Amino acid sequence: MPVQRSRLAALIDRERAAYRANHARSAAAFDSSASHLLGGVPMTWMGMWSGGFPLYLESAAGARLTDIDGHTYVDFCLGDTAAMAGHSPRAVQETVTRRYCDLGGATTMLPTEDADWVAAELTRRFGATSWSFTLTATDANRWAIRMARQLTGRPKILVFSYCYHGSVDESFIVATPDGPRSRVGNVGPPVDPRETTRVCEFNDAAALERELAHGDVAAVLMEPALTNIGIVLPEAGYLDTVRALTRAHGSLLINDETHTFSAGAGGCTGAWGLAPDLVTIGKSIAGGIPAGAYGLSAELAERILADPAADIVDTGGVGGTLAGNALSVAAMRATLEHVLTEAAFARMTSVASRYTAGVRGAIASHDLPWNIVQLGARAEYRFSPQPPRTGAESAAVADTELDEYLHLYLVNRGFLLTPFHNMALMCPDTTEADADAHTGTFAAACAELAG
Repeated sequence: MPVQRSRLAALIDRERAAYRANHARSAAAFDSSASHLLGGVPMTWMGMWSGGFPLYLESAAGARLTDIDGHTYVDFCLGDTAAMAGHSPRAVQETVTRRYCDLGGATTMLPTEDADWVAAELTRRFGATSWSFTLTATDANRWAIRMARQLTGRPKILVFSYCYHGSVDESFIVATPDGPRSRVGNVGPPVDPRETTRVCEFNDAAALERELAHGDVAAVLMEPALTNIGIVLPEAGYLDTVRALTRAHGSLLINDETHTFSAGAGGCTGAWGLAPDLVTIGKSIAGGIPAGAYGLSAELAERILADPAADIVDTGGVGGTLAGNALSVAAMRATLEHVLTEAAFARMTSVASRYTAGVRGAIASHDLPWNIVQLGARAEYRFSPQPPRTGAESAAVADTELDEYLHLYLVNRGFLLTPFHNMALMCPDTTEADADAHTGTFAAACAELAG
């Protein structure tokens, strides 16, 4: 059943009014910040919350978040995966307190024994044998790209249309019928991304082979399933084909598991038995403390360390002064050892399955032309009858009015989704009751929309 736009507009107006009335302190805080913060927020993407201004944080614990107006929410946003472990999990609190307050020395430029434990655990989960740390997944991707270029002697990177790899310059490019172009909204690119990057659609093996055939691609940087443009899952056999084609054409394969970590304790790499040359990950692995990592195969690690032209100790000093600091590494160990375990992912995925079934049932009962896709502990609905198979298809069905209505309806009734899209993530503290409560509210939103 098609959505009546006049009805949708009236519902949005009602929900906007309720949002402003119920969040007066957040509105005032936002208004007062405009003179000193760019866009009125600490990071400009924080301005994307529906309703005209963001909620301001008072406190958070587990799967709950409370704003400065005193409203508490079931948090399915979870920092857009950064808080996949839940907000301030006990094991991380205790470890960070010990490292920072009892032992001291958050940043000293000295390694700690925790680092070896974390690297060994990442090897167990993702396969790559040699790891180095960063502060963000973006930095992990940047350094993986530089490694790939050094190791292959090739200049270009290949990505997929509407991929997400943080603020990596090479990734802001899309394929169009008229050829590749810089993604709309790309701010101040240092060069035209066509000079550094090849691009094709996800799930299009023929297009990938055509691009790799040029012989200038150092690495394919990919999410095993697209995220941040809805969830676009790989078709049967596609990832095996990607691996075969990269090997045949001498290109390395980098799996960015930052968002697809939701698939399980080893991300999609572990869950689906993948064999990339490098792996990158960030956000969630330190329980909300800034951290990222990239890992190489043993063969690549040996080559880069033996390369006299790659001075990664000094001139090419990979990382940064704060990367691999004792506090972040301690938080990574606590998160991986005690919080985001195999057992936790099993529970999180079970709750996500319940969430997905509830949303799917509500969509069907109101005959709405929407779908929902799940990737482990993560699920997202999209406004098309069938799940898109490429980034372009998913981008084409975006609907900002429906997004705003559903986000406002849910936040006004105690549920947070990721503001940029309709992603819901489960953490170890998310319960079946939380999923069911969301289903009831989502179903009510659908009923009002359907009339």
